[in-house]
Amino acid sequence: MIKVELTENGGWQSYELTSEQAAELSGANIVEMRGGHNGAWQLRARRPIGKVGAARLGRRGDAVEVRIAPKITIDRLLFLAGYAQQPSAAKWRDTEVAAREASGLVPVVAHAFGRAADRALSQGVLLGYREVDATLPVVRGRIRQTEQLRRHYSFPVPVELRYDDYTTDIIENRLLLTAAHRLLKLPDVSIDSRRFLHRVQARLVGVSRLEHGTLPSWQPTRLNTRYYAALGLAELVLRGSSYELDVGRSVRVDGLLLNMWRVFEDFATVALARALRPGGGKCKFQDQHHLDKARDILLKPDLVYYPSSASGTRVPAAVVDVKYAITRGPRGHRDEFYQMLAYCTVLGVTRGYLVYAEGPPSGPRTHRIQGTGIEITQYPLDLAQSPRNLLDQVQALATEIASPQRLLVVRSAPE
Repeated sequence: MIKVELTENGGWQSYELTSEQAAELSGANIVEMRGGHNGAWQLRARRPIGKVGAARLGRRGDAVEVRIAPKITIDRLLFLAGYAQQPSAAKWRDTEVAAREASGLVPVVAHAFGRAADRALSQGVLLGYREVDATLPVVRGRIRQTEQLRRHYSFPVPVELRYDDYTTDIIENRLLLTAAHRLLKLPDVSIDSRRFLHRVQARLVGVSRLEHGTLPSWQPTRLNTRYYAALGLAELVLRGSSYELDVGRSVRVDGLLLNMWRVFEDFATVALARALRPGGGKCKFQDQHHLDKARDILLKPDLVYYPSSASGTRVPAAVVDVKYAITRGPRGHRDEFYQMLAYCTVLGVTRGYLVYAEGPPSGPRTHRIQGTGIEITQYPLDLAQSPRNLLDQVQALATEIASPQRLLVVRSAPE
C-alpha cells in the first residue's frame, strides 16, 4: 500500500505507482495525474473545487491511501460543515474539536464524534415513537385491511398491523450507531477514540444501522437537545463516506471525503438566510427560473431574497451566488459576471452578489453594468477568522442586502 499526501490547491507531488494503483486513482477522480512513464506519476488535488479528507482505494498490496489536507484549519472546516447542517445545533464548534490539526481530518472527526456521542448517551439512550408495519397473531394498533385481504384472504390470523412502537430504534440513534460503525473501519483513528466509539455501539444494542447511501433527516426538539452535537458530526461522517462523480454516479469510499465547494456554499447560504430572517423577508435556495421564453434554459441562483411588503406580495430584491474561489477583482471572473447578469435580468433585480471564500484586504467591490441599473458586488468572506467574526461578516452582507435605502432602488431597464 502507498500513502499519497496532498494539500488542497497545492502543487504537484511525485509518486511511484503500479498500474493498478494508477487505475484506482484515475477512476476515483479525486486527484489530477500526469506523467506515468515507468510508473513515475505527478499528482495534485483536483482543481479548482476538489475534495479534502482521506480515503483508501483498492485492495491489499495495490491499495492507495489518499490524504488531502484542507487549506483552512480543520476546526474551521468543521464549523462550516456543522453550521450548514444545523445552525441551532452548531454549539460543538467551539468545544468538541481537539487541537490535533497535524493528525488530519479523520482522527479529529473521530475523536470529536466519539466524545460527543458518548457524552450524549451517558445521560441515557433517547427513546421515541416509530411507526411499525408487522404481521402478528394478535391485534395491536390498526389493521392494514388491504394487506390483510391480499395476503391472507379470509383467514383471521395472522393479522397485518400498523402501530406506533416506543423504542430506541429511532433515527437519532441509528445515525449515531452508523457513524460509529463507519469510523471504526477507518485507519488513523486513535485508541482513545476507538474506546469512545465501541462504548457508543455497546449502548445502542438493539438499534439497526442505516443502509449505505441513506441519510434520513432529524428534527431538533426539546427531547433530543443533548444529541445535537453528536448528530451534526454523525451527518458529516455519513455524507463523507461517498461522493458523486461528474457523471452523476455515486462512489462509496472507505474514508471521509468532503466537497469543499459544497461545504462553503451550504454554510454561506444558510448563514445568510438566518441573518436576513429578522427583517421579515424570505429567502429561497436554488430558486428556479428560465432565461428563455421557451423555458429551455434553466437558471438556479444559490439564494434569492424576497423582502416583505405591505401589500403581502413578494418581489425579489437581490440575488446571491456563492463561489468557492478567490476573488482578485473582475479579471478572471467574466463567466461569473455573465451568469449573475442573467440572474438579475430574468429576476428583474438591480443587485447581485458574488460571495467568495477569499479576497483582497480591500474587501467588497461593486461593479455598475453599462446600459442597465444593475450593480454586481464581489463580496469575499475571510474563512481564517474565528466563527464569531465570520458570522459578523455574513451579518454585514445581510445588512447591506436588507438596507431600506437599497430596497428603494428601481432598475431602469435599457430600451
